[in-house]
Amino acid sequence: MSVAKNQPTEKQISKYELAKMWLPRYTGTPIDRFGDYILVTNFKNYVTMFAERFGCDIQGEGRPMQTATNSAGLTIVNYGMGSPNAATIMDLLSARNPQGVLFLGKCGGLKKSTEIGHFILPIAAIRGEGTSNDYFPPEVPALPSFKLHKFVSNKILQHGQEYRTGVVYTTNRRVWEWDDAFKQYLRRISAIAIDMETATIFIVGHANEIARGALLLVSDLPMAPEGIKTEESDEYVTKTFSELHLQIGIEAMTEIGHKGEKIKHFRY
Repeated sequence: MSVAKNQPTEKQISKYELAKMWLPRYTGTPIDRFGDYILVTNFKNYVTMFAERFGCDIQGEGRPMQTATNSAGLTIVNYGMGSPNAATIMDLLSARNPQGVLFLGKCGGLKKSTEIGHFILPIAAIRGEGTSNDYFPPEVPALPSFKLHKFVSNKILQHGQEYRTGVVYTTNRRVWEWDDAFKQYLRRISAIAIDMETATIFIVGHANEIARGALLLVSDLPMAPEGIKTEESDEYVTKTFSELHLQIGIEAMTEIGHKGEKIKHFRY
C-alpha cells in the first residue's frame, strides 16, 4: 500500500535538524563558517563596517540575513528587524551552539537619566512583544547571562564611557509615540528604555541554552515630541556613535573566550 503524500513519516524531524538546514538557507553561510562568539544586530551597515575593518567577505547578499566572519572567528549577523526575526536567528544559531551571543541594538530612552549616545546594559527585559510567549509562559523573566554582561561592562569602562542599567521594555509596536495611555504605562513600569528585540533574544537564548547579552545604544528620546526619531536624527546617531558601539561589541566578544570568566551553561 502506498503512503499518502501528506501523511507524517514515522520519524519526526528535530528542531536541531531544521536549524541545520535553515541557518545556511537564511544567511547564505555554511554552519562551520560561524564562530564560537557571535554579534547579532538589525543594521546592515554594522555588517559592512565589520567586513571593511577586517577585510572579510559579506555572505548572504540577497538573503534575509547577512553575515561576516573575521580571521579570529568572530561572526556578525544582521537578522533584519523585529522580535520574530530575532527569535528566528536565536533558534537557528542553536545549530552552531555558540559560546555567546551579544545583541548590538538601538533603543529609545525613557528616563531623564538617558541621553542620545548613552549605552544601556539591561538587567532584564519586559516581554511586551508577544513572540517570547511561544517559548515560555509570560511569568518567566527575560534575563541576560550575567558573566557576559560583566565582561561587556568592563570593555565599556575601558573606553572611558559611562553606561546605564535597568529594565528595557520590548514591544512589537513600531508607531506608538502618539498613544498617551501607552506612554503613561511606560512611566508606571519604570522602564529605562524601549526596543523591539531584547526580551526575545534573552528568552529564546534561554530556551536554546545560549549565553546572551545586549548592548543597546540610545538613539532617540520618544517620550518627548522633540526627541522622536527622524531620518536626520538617526543619521546623526549612526555617524556619531555606531563605530564605538560596534568596536565595544567586537572587543568584548573577541576577548571573552580567553580573558573573561568561563560562561557555564547550566541546565534547569
